[in-house]
Amino acid sequence: MATRRPVSLLKKGKDDVKKTWPDEPERFQEQHIDPFLLWCIESDSSDVTFQTGRPVYNEIHGVLYPATFRPLDSSDMNAIVARLYGVEANAILAGGADIDLSYEIMVDRWNRSRFRVNMTAILAEGRDGVQVTMRILPKEPPTMDQLDIEQEIRDCWNPRQGLVLITGPTGSGKSTLLAAGNRMIMERPHGCGKMLTYEAPIEFTYDTIYSKRSLIGQSEVPRHLPSFAAGVRNALRRKPEVILVGEARDRETISAAIEAGQTGHTVYATVHTTGVAATVRRMISTFEPSERVERAYSLMETLRLIVTQTLVPKIGGGRLGLREWMEFTEEIREELLSLPFESWSTTLMSMVEEHGQSMEKSAQNGYDAGLIDRRHYLTYIQSAGAMKKVEEEEKKREEESVS
Repeated sequence: MATRRPVSLLKKGKDDVKKTWPDEPERFQEQHIDPFLLWCIESDSSDVTFQTGRPVYNEIHGVLYPATFRPLDSSDMNAIVARLYGVEANAILAGGADIDLSYEIMVDRWNRSRFRVNMTAILAEGRDGVQVTMRILPKEPPTMDQLDIEQEIRDCWNPRQGLVLITGPTGSGKSTLLAAGNRMIMERPHGCGKMLTYEAPIEFTYDTIYSKRSLIGQSEVPRHLPSFAAGVRNALRRKPEVILVGEARDRETISAAIEAGQTGHTVYATVHTTGVAATVRRMISTFEPSERVERAYSLMETLRLIVTQTLVPKIGGGRLGLREWMEFTEEIREELLSLPFESWSTTLMSMVEEHGQSMEKSAQNGYDAGLIDRRHYLTYIQSAGAMKKVEEEEKKREEESVS
């Protein structure tokens, strides 16, 4: 039986929403990859996705746009993965593992463009295929001003010691926020001392950030060290002031991060959670029931700040960062340590409103400022009273526009 040929989703001159690559070849070969990626950067793309049986997609301000007319076939994908990783990539993917790496293009002697890359095997049109997702990384870390980070977060960003957690779903800008925080403390007049980072892969580099009192060493997992936990143990032998752990996702890494915070270091880490209370609950749940009490109290003694971030589309284009955060002052930690850890989640949900900022409040601020629309705002409203208030405000706006 004849196989169905992939059909292009676009018709030239008719369905163009964003322009496609003007130099699109009849078939992708390795020499086409770098010029295409540089064009994607010029097109203001944040992410590029190659997938078997589909056109290449650019994500621009959170919206997907086809970047080629022709869907990619297995030959195209072979050239792409070979260019980005090597000929052994297909064997690794066929073995059931995904691949994380960084990729860079030397534009000239002084400039380079960098990407974070994930390769994952998928089912495409009934056969094994590949999806390659590439995040375009800025040439230098952004500033806190560029991200419009609240002053309260900046004020408590760099405690003398302890654990700072940046949380949120995938693609919520956690690494970008961490990079901006790193830049802020590096550029202070007294610098940050020695900072060691352990990332998988390295996303932002700090070659353009100059400070007489700051020294940063970046290691990639598993290229330089086998795991994040091994990275933290490695850091303790190198006398740093600041340690950054790319992701605290398992018991061993969380334990190592807590211990580093208890021994006088400032430790930054990311966690895939969606709120202050959920972060504490998630981290405790990684431990065995028999050791949760001890680890919970060790965590609370070490915690200094939790920031949860998510990105939502802005009216008129772009994306807005909504943030829930709370500083864990000595008084707050003492209050929580006096309670059974099973009750911390409930207590923290009420504490966030009083001692920090809830995601609902952040969404309210964005909506009141006219930066996000009602649909996205309602996503973050939890109470019926708040919903009713929004509906009344919307009705009032409609009446005013009519009059």
